[in-house]
This record gives sequence, C-alpha cells and structure tokens, in this order.
Amino acid sequence: MEIEEKACPCGSGMPFVVCCRRYISGDDKPATAEALMRSRYSAYVVGDIDYLVETTLPKMRLGNLRAGYRSTHDTIQWIGLSVLETKLGGEKDKVGKVLFRAFYIQGGESAVHEELSRFRRSGGDWYYVDGQVLDSGS
Repeated sequence: MEIEEKACPCGSGMPFVVCCRRYISGDDKPATAEALMRSRYSAYVVGDIDYLVETTLPKMRLGNLRAGYRSTHDTIQWIGLSVLETKLGGEKDKVGKVLFRAFYIQGGESAVHEELSRFRRSGGDWYYVDGQVLDSGS
C-alpha cells in the first residue's frame, strides 16, 4: 500500500492523501499553526526537505538549514506524534504556539522529542519560526 492510502503520519486518523499530502504537494495551504506543524512532521516522515525549508520563516532560513533537515530525516525514524496544546494559531491569528511530542527511533533506541514551536503568519501563510526543546522526562 502506498503512503497516500495509509493513515497520515501526523496522527489525524485521515488518509495521508487527504490530510498532510495536500499541503506538502502545494495543492493547499495549512489554515492553522497546528495544521502546519502536523504537515511538517509528515514531511520529516516522508523526506520532503523542500517543504520543510519552504515552511520555515524566510528570515530564519540560516546557515545549513536544508542540510540539517536532511540529516534529521536520514538519521531518525519518526514513529508517532501527539499534539499536547495549541495557543492561538487559528485561522484569523497572526502567531501561534504548538506543544507536541514526537516519538522516534535513532540508532536502535526509542526516544521522545518534546517541543514548544512558534509559528507566524506572513503574507497569509503560516511559517515555522523556531522551537524550544523541552525535557520530556523520558
């Protein structure tokens, strides 16, 4: 079964083709900060580095951003996502924050990445600004 027919990696329960794929392919734009965060997680899973770069706020595209995203994709197997909290980030907001946990395997070991991500709307589109990595206690 192709990824398009499987459940979306973001955990929405919808098929990938009607969930995050439409954003990653450029057919649609995420209307909320949470939708962007979920689609970026899915882009990590499927290895769409261009989408990760394009959805990073332009002024935050510093240094070897593309290489960093590629390295993360190449060394980590993402296995699950839980959105814990969203502050603002709605269809009419200019900014938003999303607290999430992403579960992964790296070097044969299971781990958890917990982050409070910041998002900003610019020109009508949502962009990832940056994130504060939190100690998940795992």
